[in-house]
Amino acid sequence: MSSAAAPTAWLFPGQGSQAVGMGQDLAAAFPDVAALYAQADALLGISLSNLCFAGPEEVLTQTINAQPAILTTSVAVLLALGGRLDEAGRLVLPERLPCPAFVAGHSLGEYTALVAAGVLAFPDALRLVRERGRLMGEARSGTMAAVMGLDEEALEQVCRTCGLDEPLVIANYNCPGQLVLSGAAPAVERAMGEARSRGAKRAIPLKVSAAFHSPLMAEAAAGLARAVAAVALAPARIPIVANASAEALRDPAAVGSELITQVCSPVRWTAGLSYIASQGVQRFLEIGPGTVLAGLVRRTLPAAEVSSVGTLAQVQALLG
Repeated sequence: MSSAAAPTAWLFPGQGSQAVGMGQDLAAAFPDVAALYAQADALLGISLSNLCFAGPEEVLTQTINAQPAILTTSVAVLLALGGRLDEAGRLVLPERLPCPAFVAGHSLGEYTALVAAGVLAFPDALRLVRERGRLMGEARSGTMAAVMGLDEEALEQVCRTCGLDEPLVIANYNCPGQLVLSGAAPAVERAMGEARSRGAKRAIPLKVSAAFHSPLMAEAAAGLARAVAAVALAPARIPIVANASAEALRDPAAVGSELITQVCSPVRWTAGLSYIASQGVQRFLEIGPGTVLAGLVRRTLPAAEVSSVGTLAQVQALLG
């Protein structure tokens, strides 16, 4: 990456970025990372580390497991980069990296962003995402579909046309030309056909248990609200660009509301990236498993500089 003085935003991936083997090379190379996975195992009462390192894939990808697994692996990367957890379990930022101007996380990734910003202690974040994953995994209403090659205004019109008296929304504004529908199954089916008729290149159903980031997640949001209320949130030392509002947050009360709202609200990722860029940031570092977010940055902000770090080789390359 170029000049260390240039402001940078750290981005953290969400569900779907998990892969069997993630974090294993980091745990083998860094005692602090191995200890982090051992702590996660003890806190959750399951062998989360074994799920991350060895699978099986079909168990790792279950929402209740994937969410804490991705959070833990993303925090593991921060430790591999030189961060550490203090006695309260809050992250002390890596001294070898310039402090980011902003942090943001895609859906689940917002919790890792909160750990990076000092809002959540790691144990609290881990328990919250496990509960979030349980609540979302138990939801059984509705479905989702990815739509490629149609702009936001056109797909919003499709939702108005096809929703009728059933919930139907855009759940993910991922990048220009990549949107996700969520809602009642019949409405989503109608919307896929309508989107194709309006010129969408692809409209494909997603393998999900429910209509995430839609009004059909109200029960999960209510359960999560109880869990969030029991956790201590600290003021953010780095502004967090929220999924629901695409605005920067620091206040703990606002962050708590965001965590509950985002379960039922669209992930406005495109708007969030644009907001960060509008503040003079043109460097983005994706921290955690996979490279999904780096791709979304390139499609949203073609002039931006972006890289991903989630493996031992990538950590070594970044630190030189």
